[in-house]
Parts: sequence; structure tokens; C-alpha cells
Amino acid sequence: MLDLQSPTVRGHLAMLLFSALVAGSFALGARAANLIDPAALNAVRFLLASVIIGTLVALGPKLKKRDISAPWRYLVLGGLFAIYFVTMFEGLKTAAPVSASAVFTLTPMLSAGFGWLLLRQVTTPRMALALALAAGGAVWVIFKGDVDAILAFEIGKGEMIFFIGVVAHAAYTPLIKLLNRGESPLVFTLGMMVAGFILLSLYGAKALMQTDFTNLPTIVWITLAYVTVFASATTFFLLQYAALHLKAAKVMAYTYLVPAWVILWEVALGGSLPPLTVFLGIAAVIVALLMLLAD
Repeated sequence: MLDLQSPTVRGHLAMLLFSALVAGSFALGARAANLIDPAALNAVRFLLASVIIGTLVALGPKLKKRDISAPWRYLVLGGLFAIYFVTMFEGLKTAAPVSASAVFTLTPMLSAGFGWLLLRQVTTPRMALALALAAGGAVWVIFKGDVDAILAFEIGKGEMIFFIGVVAHAAYTPLIKLLNRGESPLVFTLGMMVAGFILLSLYGAKALMQTDFTNLPTIVWITLAYVTVFASATTFFLLQYAALHLKAAKVMAYTYLVPAWVILWEVALGGSLPPLTVFLGIAAVIVALLMLLAD
């Protein structure tokens, strides 16, 4: 049985939920990406998420003097996540949700590299085998079990743009553990959110002034609400918590589940089920994650 009191087990469960929530931002983001400037959307998203997390901090751990020391740490982390989200929505203007999530699956390998570079975290043979199995399963899911499609893999403009954000996301995970000085996940998340909002407000000032928020399509508001509550405030907290209790490569291993979740999201939003062969890839990913959970 799983020991739900174990911080390690909780870290894994947090990332399982994280992967499902992140997948929703791909499915909804693709439907809103061409209707609003990515910088404007994400500036508002960071602001609203900061309010939510700030309220929770005020009701819970409260801010302490040490929490606001070395504010440059929050600027670094907030800047990395701002890059990730802006490039994601920019990429989704032309890339399909499942294709973009394919690029996202590069995060674990990159994160393992940053984990070694910044924290000297070593990937064990067992973990390497699990990551390889999960990667293979993810690729199988992404291309719907079509070998010819895998062999003919081509990277589009949207995917290349999003890859920049994926690199930023991969660096973010080990940096959480490196830069955290004992702050609670909620407080640390708040600092990063506020910093991200400040940076995005400066970068996207023109886009913010030119956006007519009163006449945006309904899907944009639905997407904004979702990414604010679930794919920002909630996932940031989940990632912060998991990164403090798991190795960077393990944390980001859960990104391999995102393409499978994206397919389910697409079906829920009116699409059709993929071929049955796709579920072989999903099974491989689940086996790999069980290997990581048992490690």
C-alpha cells in the first residue's frame, strides 16, 4: 500500500495531478491562442493567480522577513515560467495540442541535465530505464501508434518556438531546490508569481493596452479562468511541493503522461477516441511511472 503520509509519495501524487491539469492548458490553449496576445493573456493570468495564492498565504503560513530576502530568486524563477507560458501559447497558434505536448516530453531529459549541472543529481540506471520506457510510450501515444508517422517526424515553427519554453521549464525544476531557503511552497509560489507578473507586464505592456478585454470570445475567458486557477496557482504549488521532495528528473518524468491526458481532453471537448494501439503507449508510461513510484 502507498504511504500517503510520506512526502515522497505525496510528491509523486502531486505530479500525477499536475500532468492532468497541464494537459488541459494545451487543449484549451490551442482554442484561444489566436484570439489574444500570449503576453497579455499570461500577464492577467499571473496577476489573478497571485491574488489566489496571496489570499491562501494570508490565511495560512503568512509572510516572514526571510521570505522576501534575495528577491532576485523570484525574478529568475518567475522569468523562466513566463518564458515557458508565453512560448507555449505562441507555439499553439500553429502547433496542434498533441504535437505541442510532444515537445513538452523533452522536459525530463533536459531537467535531468540541469539537475546534474546545478545540484549534481545523478540519474540511476533504474531511473534511466524508467525515463526511456516512458519516453517510448509517450512517442507512441503522440503519433497514435503509427510507425510511419514516427519515422516522418517533422518539427514545425510552433514546436520550435515552444521548445525554448521547454528548456526554461526544465531549468526551473532544479532551481527551485537550489534557490529555496526554507520558504513554504505557498510562499515561494507567491514570490515567483508576483515576479512573473511584473516581468510580463513590462514585456507585454503594449499588448495589454491594445487588448479589448470587454469583447473577448467566451473561450478566451474559459481558458483564462482554467489556466489561472488550475494551470497556474494549483500546478505551481504542486510543482513546488514535488520539487522539494523528489529529484528533478523524477518530477519532470510525469510530463510523459501529458500527451495521453491531452488525448482525453480532446475527446472530452468533442474529438474522437484514438486507435486502440495508442493505449499500448499509455500502458508503457504507466509501468514506467510505477517503477519511479516504487524506487
